[in-house]
Amino acid sequence: MIEDRKNLPLCIDLDGTLISSDSLLESVLNLVKQKPWFLLILPFWILRGRNFFKNKTSSYVLPNVGEFPYRKEVLNFIKEEKAKGRKIVLATATVQPIADAVQAHLGLFDEVLGSSENQNLRSSNKASILVAKFGEKGFDYAGDTPPDLNVWRKAAGAILVNTSIQLTLKAEKNGNVIKTFRTEKSGLKLFIKEIRIYQWLKNILIFLPLFMAHRFLEPQLFFQVLTAFISFSLSASSVYILNDLLDLEADRLHPRKKNRPLASGELPLISGFIGFPLLLLLGIGSSFLFLPLEFSLTLITYIILTTAYSFIIKRIYILDIFLLSVLYTIRLLAGAVAVNVPVSKWLLAFSVFLFFSLAIVKRYTELKVMLEENKTKTSGRGYFVDDIGLLLNIGPASGYMSVLVFALYIYSNEVIHLYRHPAMLWPVAMCLMFWITRIWFLAHRGKMTDDPIVFTSKDYVSYIIGLIIALLVVGAAL
Repeated sequence: MIEDRKNLPLCIDLDGTLISSDSLLESVLNLVKQKPWFLLILPFWILRGRNFFKNKTSSYVLPNVGEFPYRKEVLNFIKEEKAKGRKIVLATATVQPIADAVQAHLGLFDEVLGSSENQNLRSSNKASILVAKFGEKGFDYAGDTPPDLNVWRKAAGAILVNTSIQLTLKAEKNGNVIKTFRTEKSGLKLFIKEIRIYQWLKNILIFLPLFMAHRFLEPQLFFQVLTAFISFSLSASSVYILNDLLDLEADRLHPRKKNRPLASGELPLISGFIGFPLLLLLGIGSSFLFLPLEFSLTLITYIILTTAYSFIIKRIYILDIFLLSVLYTIRLLAGAVAVNVPVSKWLLAFSVFLFFSLAIVKRYTELKVMLEENKTKTSGRGYFVDDIGLLLNIGPASGYMSVLVFALYIYSNEVIHLYRHPAMLWPVAMCLMFWITRIWFLAHRGKMTDDPIVFTSKDYVSYIIGLIIALLVVGAAL
């Protein structure tokens, strides 16, 4: 029993055990975020071996250990055992500087053992070091991965932390498993949550040019635009993963974003490293196989811009909201080139002003949260809390300008050719004005989520307004 093991040192692994993340991958992300050109150098470091790779990476950058997703149940267990007088040892394959930083942050360990340039403290190497220090069967060890089997075999007691069923069965064959920590979470559900399928709602804009051209009843064109929607959505999800990987530390400081699968540590970082290129390949590949070249080039432009946003632009105030509005407009262009229909200049002008307003809603909401938490500046963004009043002036004004563009559109030549009763479009302008005003009222009252488009998908009033607009547009066309 755990209670009877006071004289046995308790040795704790770091990655996947004490924290639900990987310190090496976090270091790589920090390095790439700060110095993107190192992406060209990293493969050469990897070829020289894992130990060289992680020591070289740590020589340039160290992760913020204070923001690691520590496993609360493991931390509580360590504190309980330390209170009993047990010696607590951090025995990790991560580099010594990171291990020392963890100790400096937590202050729970009596001894800290990490990897050096000459030795990777992993698997049999870790087992040998611990046996040399405490003797065979002279310590308990908590780990989580197959390489830990070699350590568990030499330990008096094995503590399993969120191990797979197969690894648990192998460890139990040694007959020394004394405690198991397990978090029952579906990896597939977490991955689906990470790729944010609900955000695909934004890509419905791809259908709009076909509907505006009144050609949505043509089966071949509808199939093409549906394929474009799927291709665009897969690519967008890959960028969401990349953005979350690069924003780990900032998201962990955010009251809501800290619960995202990667930021919280519930989804392993390796899932993000694999998921990002896989979804990107599926998205771009399907566009080249089934859609016009112009769509593929538009999609690649979108990916380049969103990647630039993730790395640089989102930290530059004003430019970030301009780019967010452009990204919405690119969706309209993508829908047009996917089915080779002309995109209305009125629609483009309308979308620029409307989505600029909604992008400001997003930033305004973030500042509102920061204001409530008495913070002066957003983490990873270029805005100060004092900017909130200025955004409140600019945002609604841009939204109303989109309504003005729509009102002018009613008297254009395009409307005469497409609609038999253009006057029925005037109530559409009123509905848009009502919806924009309501969105800003809700944002000002602190009832808006981070993304107004996602909020709209869950808002019954928006559904009612959307239905009224649809009926009015159909009535105007008939």
